[in-house]
Amino acid sequence: MKEVPDRARLNAFLQDYQLESVFNKPLLPHLSLYHFEQGEWICSQGEPSEYLYVLVKGKIKVYTTSAEGKTLIISFKTPLEVIGDIEYIQDIPIINTVEAVSPVQMIGVPYRYLQKHAADYAPLLNFLLKVITRKFYTKSNFLSLNILHPVEVRLASYLLSVSYDESDAEFQGQLSTSRLNDVANWIGTSYRHLNRVIQKLSAEGLVERSKGFIVIKDKERLSTLAGQNIYE
Repeated sequence: MKEVPDRARLNAFLQDYQLESVFNKPLLPHLSLYHFEQGEWICSQGEPSEYLYVLVKGKIKVYTTSAEGKTLIISFKTPLEVIGDIEYIQDIPIINTVEAVSPVQMIGVPYRYLQKHAADYAPLLNFLLKVITRKFYTKSNFLSLNILHPVEVRLASYLLSVSYDESDAEFQGQLSTSRLNDVANWIGTSYRHLNRVIQKLSAEGLVERSKGFIVIKDKERLSTLAGQNIYE
């Protein structure tokens, strides 16, 4: 993570996403713009939560880890999204790990300034209420779909989510074969079955193993297989 000392760009994001009314004037000087590289953690499950982040550019991955060490993808998010909102309201440690899938920019503000300048500011509280209720709806919908869909659909959705960022046409991600164990956990299947599905998709010309990566060869057909991407 690095801070981007560009006030004009931060103000442009506030204007573009109509956030000027969400943050009151005493809070504005305490907003900062941050950049995260692809693969970098924005926050980690179980750690103390100190910042409210608003995603304004790029794509992030949200996942959870059980006490047994198993991980499960919850969703991929693009702007406009908020990280640290539930933790701020509930005063609890970070619930899920959040990782940058593509290069990411976020507006961040420390909780201590939210509490000092906006604890009772209605526009901000209303904004957070809408964000949090949308998250609960999305998570409920995801859990149902993730259980009902076969591994082929889950893998197709995952590959599309990590390989493309609709807000950044130049971003073309790849899936490293060294992370297939993680992917199996994330989408809720076994490593062996995941490999069988990859072989099937390769034989059908949708993907290809190349130099240690899984590369999408036919995005249109893979999108058809995924249908409504269950992770986005």
